[in-house]
Amino acid sequence: MKMTFYGQFVAGEDQNAIKPLIEKNQAFGVGSVLDYSVEEDLTQEEAEKKEMDSCVSEAEKESHGMDHREKKYKAHRQFGDRRGGVISARTYFYADEAKCDHHMETFINCIKASVSVKYDYVCVIHLVRLLLKLQFSEVLVKWRRFFNLLASHQGKDGMAILEQKLELEQLQDSLIKLGVGAKSDIENWFTGEKLGSSGTIDLLDWNSLINDTTKISNLLVVPNMESGHLEPLLSKFTDEEEKQMKRMLQRMDVLAKHAVENGVRLMVDAEQTYFQPAISRLTLEMQRIFNREKPNIFNTYQCYLREAYDNVSVDVELSRREGWYFGAKLVRGAYMYQERSRAAEIGYEDPINPDYEATNRMYHKCLEYILEEINHNRMANVMVASHNEDTVKFTLEKMNETSLSPTENKVYFGQLLGMCDQISFPLGQAGFPVYKYVPYGPVNEVIPYLSRRAQENRGFMKGSQRERSLLWKELKRRLFSGQLLYKPVY
Repeated sequence: MKMTFYGQFVAGEDQNAIKPLIEKNQAFGVGSVLDYSVEEDLTQEEAEKKEMDSCVSEAEKESHGMDHREKKYKAHRQFGDRRGGVISARTYFYADEAKCDHHMETFINCIKASVSVKYDYVCVIHLVRLLLKLQFSEVLVKWRRFFNLLASHQGKDGMAILEQKLELEQLQDSLIKLGVGAKSDIENWFTGEKLGSSGTIDLLDWNSLINDTTKISNLLVVPNMESGHLEPLLSKFTDEEEKQMKRMLQRMDVLAKHAVENGVRLMVDAEQTYFQPAISRLTLEMQRIFNREKPNIFNTYQCYLREAYDNVSVDVELSRREGWYFGAKLVRGAYMYQERSRAAEIGYEDPINPDYEATNRMYHKCLEYILEEINHNRMANVMVASHNEDTVKFTLEKMNETSLSPTENKVYFGQLLGMCDQISFPLGQAGFPVYKYVPYGPVNEVIPYLSRRAQENRGFMKGSQRERSLLWKELKRRLFSGQLLYKPVY
């Protein structure tokens, strides 16, 4: 395996073994984003059991379907094995708090490895029990949906998300009529230092009402769209689940502090749409704390989602208002087939764009928005994580149009190790910040991840024909010119 598939797509078994490859890439101007890519080798039955055990709360077991949960944000055994239909993404299953603590130690070691090879990016996944991600995601989505309902009451539906500004007096009257909280509570909601000072409330003001400093279980209340009353998402929230959420926040804080102290930046991976709202919100909270001086924390935006542009524009606007560095990694997405089949089977709206061209348009729309923000406010940063040559050319053209120099290190490019070298290395040699996403780990523990990539990424292999022709063309050029060995000029 080391001489073939593993050797092509994985840098090595540990931080010492990966150094030669990373140093070689550095000589050509190509950096590294380290990713410790081990996965548990589980059967489908084992994966499903772990998923159900970690996604179903004690309250759900006792309520027998009498809670206010939506089916999208509940566990379903037929989709319990989240490895199916996934492209180029690791999959972790929550076992217990000790396992999450172990994962945190793994990422701390990954940060140390990144320091030792003098490169400053590490990919991480969230160290969270899946149940908490499901619950918090549902709360966030329902509160945003409630905002849209109130906007509709004020005749502002159909407007761009950040243009929906609710008149404060009308909003308070509407909430009182709907019975959402007591009058005194509602008045207190809108008396913050900035909140409501303009006489209007937009989505960012509305999101700030969900305060992460309160007791976690108090956040898990949602507006009932029929009655208008606030109701608990679950009939109860156990002390142990409360402790798990707090431990998760502590783990994230420890990891972020460790990264900042060592000069390493964290790129938080995206997950499925029923987990992602919680992940994005928690990443946003880390950015608000740790991105004050420079972009230390990057969130990942999957542009095959219909709501990708809204998510990007809202988060950019928040960073602009609060004065911290916005960091984004743009990808097309890794869970399309799984997301589509789950939505169709369970019965909710497909969150994915209708076709590949729509996804391309969405990617370029999000990218152009961030590039415009960089042009007007140098506090935004973006990694263009793409194997698509047209997208890379589009980015270079936009950078040229706005006189955005690659030496400013505001726009980065990223590709997977072992793929699309015809994009990565010319960019590196030309002085653009470009990175390889570098998986590493013991052979036996990385094989589960690699085997799925071999099966599911067969579409990528079509591109290998172009790479082969380019390699053959370059080999002939070197033979005829007498330059068989190439010395980097970086």
